[in-house]
Amino acid sequence: MEARRFPCSRQRQVLFLFLFGGVSLAGSGFGRYSVTEETERGSFVVNIAKDLELGDKELLARGARVVSDDNKQHLLLDSQTGDLLTNEKLDREKLCGSREPCMLYFQILMDNPFQIYRIELRVRDINDHSPVFRDKETVLKILENTAEGTSFQLERAQDSDGGLNGIQNYTINLNSFFHIKISGSDEGIIYPELVLDRALDREKQQEFSLTLTALDGGLPPRSGATNIHIVILDVNDNAPQFSQAIYETQAPENSPVGSFIAQVSAGDADSGINADISYSFFDASEDILTTFHINPFSGEIILRLLLDYELVKSYKINIQAIDGGGLSSKCSVWVEVLDTNDNAPELIISSLSNHVVENSPETALAVFRIKDRDSGENGKTVCFIPDHLPFLLKPSVENFYILMTEEALDRERQAEYNITITVTDMGTPRLKTEHNITVLVSDVNDNAPAFTQTSYTLWVRENNSPALHIGSVSATDTDAGANAQVTYSLLPPSDSPVPLASLVSINPDNGHLFALTSLDYEALRAFEFRVGATDRGSPALSSQALVRVLVADANDNAPFVLYPLQNASAPCTELVPRAAEPGYLVTKVVAVDGDAGQNAWLSYQLLKATEPGLFGVWAHNGEVRTARLLSERDAPKQRLVVLVKDNGEPPLSASVTLHVLLVDGFSQPYLPPPEAEAAAAAPADPLTVYLVVALASVSSLFLFSVLVFVAVRLCRRGGAGSAGRCPVPEGHFPGHLVDVSGTGTLSQSYQYEVCLMGGTGTNEFKFLKPILPTVQAQDPGRNSDENPTFRNSVGFNIQ
Repeated sequence: MEARRFPCSRQRQVLFLFLFGGVSLAGSGFGRYSVTEETERGSFVVNIAKDLELGDKELLARGARVVSDDNKQHLLLDSQTGDLLTNEKLDREKLCGSREPCMLYFQILMDNPFQIYRIELRVRDINDHSPVFRDKETVLKILENTAEGTSFQLERAQDSDGGLNGIQNYTINLNSFFHIKISGSDEGIIYPELVLDRALDREKQQEFSLTLTALDGGLPPRSGATNIHIVILDVNDNAPQFSQAIYETQAPENSPVGSFIAQVSAGDADSGINADISYSFFDASEDILTTFHINPFSGEIILRLLLDYELVKSYKINIQAIDGGGLSSKCSVWVEVLDTNDNAPELIISSLSNHVVENSPETALAVFRIKDRDSGENGKTVCFIPDHLPFLLKPSVENFYILMTEEALDRERQAEYNITITVTDMGTPRLKTEHNITVLVSDVNDNAPAFTQTSYTLWVRENNSPALHIGSVSATDTDAGANAQVTYSLLPPSDSPVPLASLVSINPDNGHLFALTSLDYEALRAFEFRVGATDRGSPALSSQALVRVLVADANDNAPFVLYPLQNASAPCTELVPRAAEPGYLVTKVVAVDGDAGQNAWLSYQLLKATEPGLFGVWAHNGEVRTARLLSERDAPKQRLVVLVKDNGEPPLSASVTLHVLLVDGFSQPYLPPPEAEAAAAAPADPLTVYLVVALASVSSLFLFSVLVFVAVRLCRRGGAGSAGRCPVPEGHFPGHLVDVSGTGTLSQSYQYEVCLMGGTGTNEFKFLKPILPTVQAQDPGRNSDENPTFRNSVGFNIQ
């Protein structure tokens, strides 16, 4: 086949067959080998490595492979040993028919450098077919006046074997009238001829039955037989005569079934029935009988099966004309099949790789060959691929092409390419073949996981249950497979005082965050940490995100009363002069709440009182004041219960009990005015003096008793513990005092000592017992309107 140039649509393809991608091309080797048909699969043909003088494992290293012209895998190359083996049982008759010698053509393809080694394999025939006659019985009509020595050509037997295994001889059973003579043809085919040895006498014997046997040349020989029925006829001395011994005609291969091919004609000088001529095929193969049909009366040959130039390029049809007397003559019709462009180009893949690693340089993906079974312009081809794809075609030797990547591919940009290779011929009309190749881009771990947010803020309400799901982080990776599988982890904090592992945990598969312990807003209001996302690539890539957890307050702390303390052994008693005006500040209830926001907003209300309506509590500051003037009927001892409530949901509360003692002459502003003293200094009558003295004695005795009672109570309260007078050890409680000064009519100032105990290991407030209020001695030099000052100290521990 002459060398052809294959133009491609891409300008970048290389025009020289030996320059492509650094591959060295060589392909002039030629080897001739043979193998016997019907040998078992895997039979040894030749050692290609030794024949080509290649080293051990060189065939394997160069990717050697076998490609056949008919695109069938008849042979198998063992790249490990270099042995060329049969891949199937080879049937010479199916492969080549009657053609001898039977040759098969192959190519050995090798890469690095690229090399083609051409092989011719001859399939040697064995005697595996017996001769077969088309008809089991042949009727031969012979005139009785036939001269001795006349020969009659008989239809030969068919033997699929060739050469010496073909038919070599014919025999007939022993008789006194006929014998067999062998005649040959130009094609090397022998025909049996029946020769008359004695004159026939129809009146003595009208028929003969003979057995014709065909023998081939195999060892042992095979045979086939047919019966020859000879009928003796009356004299018919003129045989039909054809107008031409050879007819030649042409038929395009796309001729429809039923098309006229040719017409033969023969004449007979006899008359009557002896001149009636019928036409038929003679010595026709099965291929002739299935492809053509002859009209027995007119001699027209018509097409009964589509012609195929690529299978059979010409036909020789033998036709005989037989008259009514049994005489016959023969002619031949040569039919030349004209080629039409009825075969689309074929694209045969020799090697194919559907995967290419991203970011890799130019890579060969496929090696293929273009073949068109038509001839001339109909067999010339052009191949190309779409321009917008990052691939190119490079021509090689003997219609081979290489499909390569043009540049490094990025899987994240496009992970799959569908490449359509189009091959068209140059015939009229043009035929084309398209072959689709799907190329998958393999992933490389070149993208780190990316969080959906650079920072996350999560809220969790305090007193949560352990293992509570508090939120999630999410990261995505544009890679694929294991390179896109993200694992989440907590990154160790650099300077956090709180152990992160005891607070939260993260699900490494989905990024769900869980609180490991119950959080306390009062102890920890917020903390932050970093979360890492790492893929499973090699090497692994990772990224970080900041997570801030804010603890929301819950109303879990009831109000705590700082003053007056309720855990003292002796209750705190407030002294109120009976001369106090309405709105007189008796005392102030001081309370705190460990919560925040509205959960720490406190309100006060008077829950119980000995004398309802005598005292009132201010709702917002806890001040207890008199609501009206005191009277002599009011009991000297008053007990008040004040409720302290926060503003949480649900609200929490605490109560405190106040003891109030109503006393006379408690405060100097309420002593008799100077006019009363002057009146008392005036002379009185003796009885009045006695009464006054008696009343004064009784009052003094009563006042002394009250003072003794108060002193005893104070002493008992002081003896209950050192905390009663707040003797706080300096090693445990620093002396930080919180001063609450009296306002309005408040005649006392209160100081509370807040003590922080270290190392207790508890998270609770600890309060010292209050220091009992002591009435300071009135300074004679001080203005009598000044009110005595009470100093109270309360200590509480904040951990």
